[in-house]
Amino acid sequence: MPQQLSGKTAIVTGSATGIGFAIASRLAAEGANVVVSDIDEAAAKEASAKIPGSAAIACDVRDEDQVKALVEGSVERFGALHVMVPNAGVARAMPLVEMDLAAWREVTSVNLDGVFLAIRHAAPAIVAAGGGSIVTLGSVTALAGAPLIGHYAASKAAVVNLTKTAATELRSHNVRVNAVLPGFVGTQLVTGQAESFEEQSGMPAGGFAALMDQKQGRLGTVEEVADAVLFLAADSASFCNGTGLLLDGGLNASLF
Repeated sequence: MPQQLSGKTAIVTGSATGIGFAIASRLAAEGANVVVSDIDEAAAKEASAKIPGSAAIACDVRDEDQVKALVEGSVERFGALHVMVPNAGVARAMPLVEMDLAAWREVTSVNLDGVFLAIRHAAPAIVAAGGGSIVTLGSVTALAGAPLIGHYAASKAAVVNLTKTAATELRSHNVRVNAVLPGFVGTQLVTGQAESFEEQSGMPAGGFAALMDQKQGRLGTVEEVADAVLFLAADSASFCNGTGLLLDGGLNASLF
């Protein structure tokens, strides 16, 4: 069976670990030249060493000059850019009334500004290559209120809206823009917040896991998210544009 991304070049931000690393690995397995990008240069290089044929470029997605350099460096290294996956994201459990502006911006600058900058600088390079795909990472929390992670949920809702706008503007240039909206996935970003979430919401120990069992059935896996990103990045999804692929085990479908 032919590889779905043979000869294509893809950038995945925040890909030293977790979902980002799974995405980078999956795209590479389908023939893409992958640029592993992360704010932690050493971690990016370590991750890249595990993905044959990939390159590592450090980037703080909050810094426009660094995002621009990431795109330019990727094109210089591999000759073109066809796929951008602005995956980098952060979260921290905190009630809105206890959140100062600095805490709000700590999350939104990565989760939203970083996606905007990725689209802003990757899109012209993808157009120059003849077209391609941008796949953003939204979240099921974009679709409803999300206690204790209001800044995260708001940023992800904005990402979904930004995805639709970019899809509309770039369609005539042969660039598709879609989002994957995962539910709760078993990464450090999620499991590392569980205890704090339980304490701040008054849950007993283990309450978060019980909630996930009830609402999703289980935590999602990074491989499942990577498969969804691959689908939207590849030509098999050529008629998908401006969509949000919900990947949440039924969480959003169920009232209880």
